[in-house]
Amino acid sequence: MLQQFDERNRDIQVFIKDRLYPRDEAKVSVFDSSVQGGDAVWEGLRVYPEGIVCLDKHLTRLHESAKTLAFVDIPSKQFIKEAIKKTLDANGMNDEVHIRLTLTRGEKITSGMDPRVNQNGSCLIVLAEWKPLVYDNSGGIKVISSSQRRNAPQFLDSKIHHANLLNNILAKIQANVAGKDAGLMLDERGFVAELNGSNVFMVKDNVIFTPEHRDILRGISMYTVINDLAPALGLTVVKKNIEPFDVYEADEAFLTSTPFCILPAVKLNGLKIGDGKPGKITKKLLKAWSDLVGVDIVKQIKSWDEKNKTGTTPYMFVDNNTLTKD
Repeated sequence: MLQQFDERNRDIQVFIKDRLYPRDEAKVSVFDSSVQGGDAVWEGLRVYPEGIVCLDKHLTRLHESAKTLAFVDIPSKQFIKEAIKKTLDANGMNDEVHIRLTLTRGEKITSGMDPRVNQNGSCLIVLAEWKPLVYDNSGGIKVISSSQRRNAPQFLDSKIHHANLLNNILAKIQANVAGKDAGLMLDERGFVAELNGSNVFMVKDNVIFTPEHRDILRGISMYTVINDLAPALGLTVVKKNIEPFDVYEADEAFLTSTPFCILPAVKLNGLKIGDGKPGKITKKLLKAWSDLVGVDIVKQIKSWDEKNKTGTTPYMFVDNNTLTKD
């Protein structure tokens, strides 16, 4: 997927540290830790008319990640919520919006790795953009196995939602070179961990399987499926060690992440997963997600697809919201 510039974002206001700035003036110092070492934590939030989905859970994870990395001067949840509200109000946003919420360790007094030279407090960034649920494919993404392994806890723990994303970016580069949508990352033992930007699920005989939660980000969307949507539909979710072979033999597979909620994966390394189309359980979960957030996600994506014939949505829809393949 190669996202395109949205003209509505040309004059947006961005919150940095303690105030709003026009987009062209929204900058951090060259001495900021995010610039010098990728030293920051972040969250992705999606805005619906009903509000921001799982906001408190996202802020809890942001706080936990910052604490794990020994940040000081971590802003309170209330301060962050007020900064988000100011940003959305300034931009007149209440739907089809994605927020990149970043907390850096802050500005250093001089270049260096030692966090003790960070003496100006942390820096909160609230970047809200008009960004509907988009993904560049029609009917499910195609995935390739990456040689880039997901970080294990004894290295840089993948459960920390940090901004040093080179591990993921290298996997995405491999997928780009191969002409695929995403890279499937294995753990150091060869079991499935994550895609380069999302959590992974597979379905076999009407049971949902997802990797053990060792070497993966504990995704908010992932837990929404496990703890809320699947039980409500009477579906069982099992955490287990998954091999690529298991995915080849699965009936269907899907991914979860805030930017697209739930997204089918229809091929791995050129082989069809199931019949190579989004599966029935994936569709049920997508419908349940729509009910949860008070927005018909299928309708929203269909509307976007009709307005943008280049096809920057995860699905192409025909005949009463039926999902079809490209």
